[in-house]
Amino acid sequence: MMSAKQNKLILNTVINDDCVKVMEQMEANSVDVIFADPPYNLQLGEALTRPDNSNVNGVYEEWDNFESLAAYDEYTRRWMTAARRVLKEDGALWVIGSYHNIFRVGYILQDLGFWILNDIIWNKTNPMPNFKGTRFTNAHETLIWACKHQNSKYTFNYEAMKALNEDTQMRSDWNLPICTGKERLKGKDGDKLHPTQKPESLLYRVIMASSKPGDIILDPFFGTGTTGAVAKKLGRNFIGIEKDALYVKGARERIDAVEPVKDKICLEYSSKKRLPRVPFGSVVERGMLSPGDILYDVSRKHCAVVRSDGTIKNEIMEGSIHQVGAAAQNAPACNGWVYWYFENENKELVCIDTLREAIRGNM
Repeated sequence: MMSAKQNKLILNTVINDDCVKVMEQMEANSVDVIFADPPYNLQLGEALTRPDNSNVNGVYEEWDNFESLAAYDEYTRRWMTAARRVLKEDGALWVIGSYHNIFRVGYILQDLGFWILNDIIWNKTNPMPNFKGTRFTNAHETLIWACKHQNSKYTFNYEAMKALNEDTQMRSDWNLPICTGKERLKGKDGDKLHPTQKPESLLYRVIMASSKPGDIILDPFFGTGTTGAVAKKLGRNFIGIEKDALYVKGARERIDAVEPVKDKICLEYSSKKRLPRVPFGSVVERGMLSPGDILYDVSRKHCAVVRSDGTIKNEIMEGSIHQVGAAAQNAPACNGWVYWYFENENKELVCIDTLREAIRGNM
């Protein structure tokens, strides 16, 4: 069993070994996030060919072949049990798969006590076509995002995800391309080094969504190191475990070439969810505004009077700053803190959100 000190020695390294063996030796409750891209057990059988009879580079490696579904399930239960042990109580697990395995993985994951938060559909914008024309083009994979317990206080950087999505709440379907071009690692023969290398854009979103700078991210099926490369860029620590020495060599060279962000300010992001809640009534209680004061919208088209209980009233209705603001605009919702203004001593309009920030500054 590794001690905490020994655990630190494996930070930001790639371990060439079996992931179950290594995780069973690691310190319990020691990693913040696990991203797992396990064997899919694709069961491809005969080689795939294109219409011109050229071969398709599918997944025929030994590590993806299991003698039966029972054998695959048993392996899944082993690595996931080991992963659960090293995951912190408030940590999160991501597992990616295809229709070949993801339903079995999800079943076992729940059996072991994980709590599913979302399933994410990765829609591939440039998927490999179905050359035989016997099925739909397999254009997506599924990620399961889960925490260790139902009551785990997992990390979710909601505002950062919203900012990445042009200030719109991010959905559970992600449209991202597969790994191609310069990003795809090649072997000496010019062929792709790993058959299922994931794109950095996918890991960027996973890591940004569910971790903080300085967190430890474990990838037990490290492959050619996409998780480590993105973690290093984003100021996170990583631990990679990979059995194939050729993949390990490629991953190490790839990660060594990554330049981390040097200015920590660039790693900061919005997190409004963490700010303490301030009711408008607190503004009235503290005398920052008084009953009878008038609030205006920025154009002075609408106004409302402040009441002693922290509600406001205009000719349409009475209620919270949000309710009355929405009614004034005939809108379904309104953030009253940024909609309403008050007059200062110079008769200039000042947003009431400045009063909320002043209260937060003294909390």
